Amino acid sequence: MPNRSPQTCALLAVMLRTPRAWHYGYEICKNTGLSSGTLYPLLMRLSDRGLLESHWQEPERPGKPPRHVYRLTSEGLAFARTTAGSEKPAAARNTVVGAAT
Repeated sequence: MPNRSPQTCALLAVMLRTPRAWHYGYEICKNTGLSSGTLYPLLMRLSDRGLLESHWQEPERPGKPPRHVYRLTSEGLAFARTTAGSEKPAAARNTVVGAAT
């Protein structure tokens, strides 16, 4: 299982808001405050461990590049719910996105 770092907790908290929806990296960066250099390796590790599924999504408009999108697997959803139930994710969200404590 992945660690429960503040970054992992922030990512899972964002994905847990709409667990069956596809999320793209820039959207996740904006919602977590994580840099791309932190986010993308984390997405790859979670995907490698079977907690996320991913695919390339074709652009909605011509001339735009395809997007790599991610969503929780059933195993990932269970892990995210377990992680969200602990104290650490709330503290992580406050730290990562700058919310008041």
